[in-house]
Amino acid sequence: MVDEAHERSLSSDVLLGILKKYRKKRPELRIVVSSATLQAEEFLRFFAGEDAGDDGGADSIGRIVSIEGRAFPVDIHYLAEPCEDYLERAVQTVFDIHASEPEGDILIFLPGRDDIETAIEKIADRIPSLPTKAAELLPLPLYAGLTTEQQLYVFEPAPEATRKVICATNIAEASVTITGISHVIDPGYVKLRVYNPTTGIDTLTSTPISRASATQRAGRAGRTKPGKCYRLYTESAFSHTMPETTVPEIQRSNLAALVLQLKALGIDNLARFDFLSPPPAELLVRALELLYALGALDDYAKLTKPLGTRIAELGIEPMLAKALLSSPDFGCVNEMLSIATMIQVSGQGSGVWFSHDNKTAEEKARRSFAVEEGDHLTLLNVYQAFVTKGKQEAKWCQKHYLNFKTLSRARRSYLNGKESGVKKRR
Repeated sequence: MVDEAHERSLSSDVLLGILKKYRKKRPELRIVVSSATLQAEEFLRFFAGEDAGDDGGADSIGRIVSIEGRAFPVDIHYLAEPCEDYLERAVQTVFDIHASEPEGDILIFLPGRDDIETAIEKIADRIPSLPTKAAELLPLPLYAGLTTEQQLYVFEPAPEATRKVICATNIAEASVTITGISHVIDPGYVKLRVYNPTTGIDTLTSTPISRASATQRAGRAGRTKPGKCYRLYTESAFSHTMPETTVPEIQRSNLAALVLQLKALGIDNLARFDFLSPPPAELLVRALELLYALGALDDYAKLTKPLGTRIAELGIEPMLAKALLSSPDFGCVNEMLSIATMIQVSGQGSGVWFSHDNKTAEEKARRSFAVEEGDHLTLLNVYQAFVTKGKQEAKWCQKHYLNFKTLSRARRSYLNGKESGVKKRR
């Protein structure tokens, strides 16, 4: 069973391709693909392929089963004209809702941390202008960089005569369910990670959401009672401008790790591998070039032994794996292992740092670990300080604006790496 297939992550797309390939040997294998907002026909056609019935249809391969959820009705409201500043309009909509709607918490979807913090500041600045008898507003942030304690605030019931206003990234689309939400404000943007094969750099780019994401966001307002969704764009933009689904991760990511994984599984001919959404040729070529430069592939694009096999075994970014495997030659195994674990845990959603209202103190704490040589050695300083001076304590992390859970995961990964023995893999 493959759940949340609409997210179209690298792992899920590759898994579906492998399952289709495996099903040729195991035709009795049942595959269930599920999601709240799924293009079911596309997935069914993918698995049918050339194996469809004599009539050319996909019904002989599988069937689509729709299950009605228990969601309450949600009224959708659009703007009559496009707005120039979605952030300002979102804040104004909060106060319009607060003035006209009797009850229910508000959820605003914003692209990233900067927008969330700005929105909270704007809301807080306008709260004193509310009528004295009006209920209070309690703005709260929700994004990956917050500590666990800060994230849990949004799930607690609001104080009496208070309406919560939760400013969240797309983490609140499907990953979590917040009770009490009856009003959703959707500006229509999300930050997506996009890889540029020319520069070899990943960037977080603010882009319009898909219609599937918009539907998912609106559904947040009808979880426990009827609600309303205020879309800060026109109905025409929703119908004619927004894409039907989000661009799959496989079409906008660095594919080096993916190519290496498929090669390790014995899938050498990538051109014939059945992808649900084929990646652009430029991304595949760039991935092959990088792996060849690292020595993981030979002149015939075959996995090299032992280096290519060992890079694949580590299960991390190929460049990072090569650096880790080369570290014994330079006598810096412990340092490289520390840096590798810090980079890995930082890329899994929760950053090393967490935000705080006192920006000056936060920036001062960051600079105490920073070095001119760059971010990698800065991360090494943070890890070593956590283990030695901080004695792996949460109180020390809080004092230095560091994410205790992220650093604890890095410590566990480091110990696991030491136990497996990088030297033994050489």
